[in-house]
Amino acid sequence: MTVERLDHVNIIAQDLAATARFYAELLDLEIRDAPPPLTPDIAQWAYDRNGQAVVHINSVDCPRTFPRDVAPGPTGSIHHIAFRCEGFDAMEQRLQARGAEYSVNTVNAIGLSQIFTLDPNGVLLELNFFAG
Repeated sequence: MTVERLDHVNIIAQDLAATARFYAELLDLEIRDAPPPLTPDIAQWAYDRNGQAVVHINSVDCPRTFPRDVAPGPTGSIHHIAFRCEGFDAMEQRLQARGAEYSVNTVNAIGLSQIFTLDPNGVLLELNFFAG
């Protein structure tokens, strides 16, 4: 299992439109609808010039694959840190060997398998494994 790079940051926003506009205007990111099953009224992604969705912006009522409380304020709105990875089976075996709690999610629309787990400080990690 290897980490290739940081994938994105997820922000839970009280005002989805204003937050998306902020990232678009300040960082010159392109705002697009998130892939299904997410809908534009609950999730917008901000893409860099290379076509990478670097900031995922979700409304407070957007369903979360790994539910947990988030509070507005310094870093409270950041839901998780995501890493793009290779070696899904090796990672799952590593987590099982540690007795770590984790959950798995699949986003078929974009060929993505995900593993969610917490670090010792309660920081949620999203480990992304894209097919092919």
